[in-house]
Amino acid sequence: MVAPGSVTSRLGSVFPFLLVLVDLQYEGAECGVNADVEKHLELGKKLLAAGQLADALSQFHAAVDGDPENYIAYYRRATVFLAMGKSKAALPDLTKVIELKMDFTAARLQRGHLLLKQGKLDEAEDDFKKVLKSSPSESEEKEAQLQLGKSDEMQRLRSQALDAFESADFGAAITFLDKILEVCVWDAELRELRAECFIKEGEPRKAISDLKAASKLKNDNTEAFYKISTLYYQLGDHELSLSEVRECLKLDQDHKRCFAHYKQVKKLNKLIESAEELIRDGRYTDATSKYESVMKTEPSVSEYTIRSKERICHCFSKDEKPVEAIRVCSEVLQVEPDNVNALKDRAEAYLIEEMYDEAIQDYETAQEHNENDQQIREGLEKAQRLLKQSQKRDYYKILGVK
Repeated sequence: MVAPGSVTSRLGSVFPFLLVLVDLQYEGAECGVNADVEKHLELGKKLLAAGQLADALSQFHAAVDGDPENYIAYYRRATVFLAMGKSKAALPDLTKVIELKMDFTAARLQRGHLLLKQGKLDEAEDDFKKVLKSSPSESEEKEAQLQLGKSDEMQRLRSQALDAFESADFGAAITFLDKILEVCVWDAELRELRAECFIKEGEPRKAISDLKAASKLKNDNTEAFYKISTLYYQLGDHELSLSEVRECLKLDQDHKRCFAHYKQVKKLNKLIESAEELIRDGRYTDATSKYESVMKTEPSVSEYTIRSKERICHCFSKDEKPVEAIRVCSEVLQVEPDNVNALKDRAEAYLIEEMYDEAIQDYETAQEHNENDQQIREGLEKAQRLLKQSQKRDYYKILGVK
C-alpha cells in the first residue's frame, strides 16, 4: 500500500517545478498590469525557488487579494499548496485558474491528477478529455492519454472490488482495492471499504490503519473515529480506544454510539488506573479486587480477562500468596505460554514454595523471550543457588539445632 504521506511528498517535490515552468509560458500575457501584484508575484516566485514555502504563500495570498482576476496568482498559490502537500487547498485555486483561463491546459491537467488521486474518476476523466480537445502540447497530450487510461482501469477495478465485497469475497475485494489505492491514495471511501474487508478477514490493525487515513481525508469523519475506537477496545487497548472516541465526541458531542462507547471505556479505564495505583502503593489485595471488577465489567472481550488475570497473578506473587499466584499465573500461561510477566511471577511463587526446579524452568523460558531482563537473570541465579543449597545435607536441621 502506498501511504498518503509518501505520495504527498512526491507531489511536493515534482509538481512545483512543472508548474513554474509552465507558468513562464503564460506569464503576464492576459493579466492586467498591477505593479503591487507583480511585485508580490515575483517575490513569491523567488521565495518558492528558494524553498521558503510559507513566505512564498504569503506573497501569493497578497497577489490574489490585490487582483482576484489574476489567474497567475491563483496558479502560483496552487503551486505552493502542492509543494506543502495541501492538495485540498490547491484544488479550488486550480479550478479558479481554469475559470479565468479556459485554455490553460497545464492547470486542467494538474487538477485531473488531484481528482484522480481523490478517487473522483468521472471528474478526472472529464479534465483529461478536455485537455486532449484543447490543442495541448505533445507532452501534455501524452500525459492526458496516459492518465485517462489509468482512470479507466481504476473504474474497472472499483467495479470488481464492489462486486467482490457484495459477494462476501473479502480477500478478492482487498486485492482489487490494493491496486486502486496505489493510484487513488486520497479516496476516503475506498479506504473505509478496505477497512471493512480487513475486519471481516480478522485483521483489525490493518483496518485501523485505513480508518486513520480516512479520518484525515474526510472532514468530520465521526464514523471512522468510532470504528477505530471500537477496534482498539476489542484489541484490549483501552487507552487508545478512549483517545479515539474522544475525537469522535469533539466533532459531535451528541453522537449516540460514541457517547455510549465513551461511558463504557471510561468506566473500564478508571478501574484499571485505580488498580495500577493500588499496585504501586503495595495494596495488592485491593488491586486484585479491582481487576476482578474489570473482568465483570467487560466479560465479552477476552483480552481484558487475560490482562486482568496477569495482574492478579502479579499481585498474589508480590503479596506472597504462592498457591494462589501459581494457580492464576498458570491460567494465563495456558492461553499465552510465552507471557514473560506471568512466567516471572510464577517463578517467584515457586521460589516461595521451594519448588526450585519449576522456578528455574520458568525463568529460563522467560529469558528465551527477554534475554536482557536483569530481573529474570537475577531470579534465575537465585533459583539455581537455592536449588544447589537444597541438595546439600543440612546437618543443623537433621540434629534439630540452630
